[in-house]
Amino acid sequence: MNLSQQILQYILSGLSTGAIYGLVGLGFAIIFSSTAIVNFAQGEFVMLGGMLSVFFLEVVKLPLWLAVPVAILTATMTGVAFERLAIRPLKQATPLSLVIITIGGSILLRGLAMLFWGKDTHALPPFSGNEPLTLAGATILPQHLWIFAVTLLVITGNKLFFYYSISGKAMRACAHNRRAASLVGIDVQRMVLYSFALSSAIGAMAGIIIAPLTMTSYDVGIMLGLKGFCAAIIGGMSSGLGTVIGGIVLGLLESFGAGFVSSGYKDAIAFVILLLILIIRPQGLFHRGESERV
Repeated sequence: MNLSQQILQYILSGLSTGAIYGLVGLGFAIIFSSTAIVNFAQGEFVMLGGMLSVFFLEVVKLPLWLAVPVAILTATMTGVAFERLAIRPLKQATPLSLVIITIGGSILLRGLAMLFWGKDTHALPPFSGNEPLTLAGATILPQHLWIFAVTLLVITGNKLFFYYSISGKAMRACAHNRRAASLVGIDVQRMVLYSFALSSAIGAMAGIIIAPLTMTSYDVGIMLGLKGFCAAIIGGMSSGLGTVIGGIVLGLLESFGAGFVSSGYKDAIAFVILLLILIIRPQGLFHRGESERV
């Protein structure tokens, strides 16, 4: 494989990985936009998506086409329960208290998953075969195409929901000014509930589409959650294209870093980028564009 083919291979790998980071980051951004909460339990919903899909497929014996939506629905209901039981009862809580609650929720979900499924790794079967496809000398698995397709679908659906539906517009109003939104009759608590449901569903979807490639276990949500948070920071905590672009930027840098430097530094790259963004441009690379649209 010559240099140009290597570069193309790194680009394809980085785009696929970055799309996942972008989807996880969208979950962070959606909740932050409507609640100002940084939900560090978001990574666990990625884990739940993959583990629940394996459970419904292998234990309950549902077909794959049914196991996937049932897993997403179950993870979404878990997110709703988390908001109802852990977030909503806290009146006038400080941001620090809410962050600590989400960290506690993350530890709880991870511990319950370990008790229920054990520490073994599991894998979903590929959605459409495992025969590599060749593109200009580089190879790509069909599952990567599913990742690209789902990411585009989520971006489009996210745009349509937030800009053309009543609930989406209400959530955007809460993101802009919660008090003003409540004064014009918007049920802010309901919008918070919607944000947790939506972010849980997107996180579970990300966990499902990546499970055939990387496998899944009770602890996969930790690193994916942190990198999704990094993508959200790069995107300025915007619940739109900025966060997905942030994830893709992160994925590409990781891919090239692992290919040209060392794969041992792959995880460190995300946190170096996070520190640089927080120091140089703490509002994120795409914050201004998102603010103007709101």
